[in-house]
Amino acid sequence: MGEKWTADKILDLSGKTIIITGANSGIGYESAREFIRNGAEVIIASRDPIKADRAVLRIEEEFPGAKLKFIELNLASLESIRKFAGEFKSNYDRLDILLNNAGIMMVLYGETEDGFEYTMGTNHLGHFALTGLLMDRLSTTPGARVVSVASNAHYAGKMDFNNLLFENGHEYTPMKAYSRSKLANLLFTYEIQRRFQSRDHGVIALAAHPGIAATSLANHLFFNKISWLIQPAMKLIFQSSAMGALPSLRAAVDPEARGGMYYGPGGRGEKSGYPIVVDSNSASKDEKDALRLWERSEELTGIRYLD
Repeated sequence: MGEKWTADKILDLSGKTIIITGANSGIGYESAREFIRNGAEVIIASRDPIKADRAVLRIEEEFPGAKLKFIELNLASLESIRKFAGEFKSNYDRLDILLNNAGIMMVLYGETEDGFEYTMGTNHLGHFALTGLLMDRLSTTPGARVVSVASNAHYAGKMDFNNLLFENGHEYTPMKAYSRSKLANLLFTYEIQRRFQSRDHGVIALAAHPGIAATSLANHLFFNKISWLIQPAMKLIFQSSAMGALPSLRAAVDPEARGGMYYGPGGRGEKSGYPIVVDSNSASKDEKDALRLWERSEELTGIRYLD
């Protein structure tokens, strides 16, 4: 593990089909570029058609002949998630990698189309539903992987099953909601891996976090009114989106990766650096909480995973 892992280590991905949520910018976009560079067919799943089309054009200009498609997906809408899954499955008979990358961070209280608190609804419940609806393709694709992008913010996360979705904004703060959603991403990863293992699906689940990268998401670390002032400094202090994408890429393609592994930057405080296997806190490994979250997620989304 002493050798630096870079995108140059990605093997040929010809014949592989990959979905990336939120791939129109930031680490999702950089992941898409590297997958395309190595021959994969990539589906950009995004809620913003204009930004997604621009991302597709940029990648196609860089890699002529790229196998790249945009399918609209709004993770804050179960209807949109079902529509996306239906369109994908009508056109593709395999899914090698599902990279659950999209996320929102530090937003004011709001609700999704289905009445879920917006951050948990998008970051966790949306991906939970999407993964469940794509399980038939994942489970019939040899060596398939589900990679969920978490965050060091999970250390501050607390599960409260009596008020999981901050009902009517009760006890809501942007940081509480974001941290809880990132803890949920890890609880989900470890629980689905246990299920994969017990049922011998052949699919594996992993997680990754980017450290602190200079992406549009990082703007929310600061007040929106002054984000334009600190953006130049961010590029000097924070690592690039390309570096931030490396943990996700390694989790998605490293032949030595195993189910349940968690990748993050290897530098001080896991803020930057080349990807290594990292650890998460004890709360993320609480099997009782993981099961409660799984059951509540099935209840809320109406999506039940097939054995």
